[in-house]
Amino acid sequence: MKAERFLKELLSGLPLRRAPATLEFRVRRELDRRLARPWWSRAFSQWPTGARAFFIAICGAIIGFTVRDSAWTMVARALRDAATPPMSWSHATVAATTSACEVAVLLVRAIPATWIYGGLTAGAVLYAALFGLSAAAYRTLYLQPSQAGDRQ
Repeated sequence: MKAERFLKELLSGLPLRRAPATLEFRVRRELDRRLARPWWSRAFSQWPTGARAFFIAICGAIIGFTVRDSAWTMVARALRDAATPPMSWSHATVAATTSACEVAVLLVRAIPATWIYGGLTAGAVLYAALFGLSAAAYRTLYLQPSQAGDRQ
């Protein structure tokens, strides 16, 4: 603590230093390079207002066409599927998947709610314990006290 206060007082008494001329030159060169870039390679907020409005309009049109086209595609697919008989392997796959889902729902409904809440609570406690142990391990292994300075 004493050394820290002494060092702070010592450094606060020093005059401010001017940046090296080479640093100032490099900063100005980088700023000029950024200003020389074309508008479309800059951030969107720096684009001209007309270009931003045009871009947003084009994006809106693309989204609109996509949604409209996908809706018509879904209608056409539904009409086509209604006109053709289902294939046997796809029908069997859908039936097996539906049966598996129904069995899973029955099993979940058979588990008492207290067990589910208990499992969630146990998981939260284990997660908190893992977090606490990780923090303690980090402090122990990586945050070593400095060897220099006052120890009290």
